[in-house]
Amino acid sequence: VAAVGFVVGVLTMATAQSFAVLMLGRVLVGIGVGFGLAIDPLYISELSPPEHRGRLVTWSEFSINVGILLGFSSSLAFYGLEPDAAWRLMVGLGALLPIVMIVLVVCVMPESPRWLVSKGRNEEAVSVLQRLYGPDYNVTELTEAIHESLQKEQEAERTMGWGILLYPTPAYKRILLVGVGVAASQQIVGIDSIQYFLSYILEQSGVTDRKMQGLVLIMFGLLKVVMVFVAANLLDSKGRRPVFFLSLIVIFLSLIMLAINFVVGGENHSSSFTIFCLALYLAAFGVGMGPGAWLIPSEVFPLSIRAKAMSLATFVNRFVATIMASTVLSLTKVISWAGYFVGLATVAVIILVLMYLYLPETSGKSLEEMTVYFAQITGDASVLEVEEAHVAAKTIELSEEGGRRGGGEEEDDDSASGGVLS
Repeated sequence: VAAVGFVVGVLTMATAQSFAVLMLGRVLVGIGVGFGLAIDPLYISELSPPEHRGRLVTWSEFSINVGILLGFSSSLAFYGLEPDAAWRLMVGLGALLPIVMIVLVVCVMPESPRWLVSKGRNEEAVSVLQRLYGPDYNVTELTEAIHESLQKEQEAERTMGWGILLYPTPAYKRILLVGVGVAASQQIVGIDSIQYFLSYILEQSGVTDRKMQGLVLIMFGLLKVVMVFVAANLLDSKGRRPVFFLSLIVIFLSLIMLAINFVVGGENHSSSFTIFCLALYLAAFGVGMGPGAWLIPSEVFPLSIRAKAMSLATFVNRFVATIMASTVLSLTKVISWAGYFVGLATVAVIILVLMYLYLPETSGKSLEEMTVYFAQITGDASVLEVEEAHVAAKTIELSEEGGRRGGGEEEDDDSASGGVLS
């Protein structure tokens, strides 16, 4: 659905003969992007082993940055064409990768095993997990763990219904705060407002040549792609919290340096130092706040509310992005670019403090462990009681199974003894 919406949208935009049709195409693209942002990290996290989830979910951010790099490169690729033909060709080429995605979905990509279990299609889930984990891995235990986790979450959901989202218990409240809060934080640090106006900032700094601006933008795009590879390793090896903290600290420093450059240099501030600070900001974002903001929501939301909660996180992310990007020029006219950068730096510090207080370390934990993990952190008795009841029922079941097995062995022994005596 996401890929089809994107293809129809970009083709509508590329062939538009009026502003209304152009906006219609943009709406269709927006719907496709919204679906993709919500589904991609969720799907990857549900297929990934806990020890590799950070690395694999990061590929979603990698794809986004490859698209950004191609967009930056198009300014040079179509430099010699007529403006009307250049933008139409640039937009129309955006349909190629979604078409490839449709082919992959139909021919290669399996259904999420956790979704299959939730629909009672256990045999299909076992088959998918066996393909993912290899023939030597015992996926039956993993399937049972998914099923048990789903049962516990459904029991809690039956108790509260939509109240889990509207009136959440302490555990679910922390989960929603972390998942939705991190998604919003990605945009509050100003990535879209800066990224959309990079050419404008470069021009304000004295880089007025269009070709030079294009080369600098391509360099920024390449830098972000490289930093996603760095993030893929750090998020699993060092943990989520340290990488977020590092990212926010460097974002703060780069924004402060940008502000100082604009204040001290005035109208003649250093263009090279501006480029350095922007590169530092984009690198810091790419290593933590970029991929991490989609990784955390994709792994903390329980399966029973995953679709609703991920949709909420995506909506909040895009809503904040719209507000940030649409107000940047108005704000800079009032408080200047230096004031704007200081404001973003202040926000980065606030987010750092909030993450330190509320974001637990989720690295290495399975998706099935998350709800109980947050319940233990918050002391949520309602979730812990359900967990204890399931543990007790499982213990009784194992004891009864052991008793039946032991009784069978005794009968075999008696039969054998009787045979010997006779």
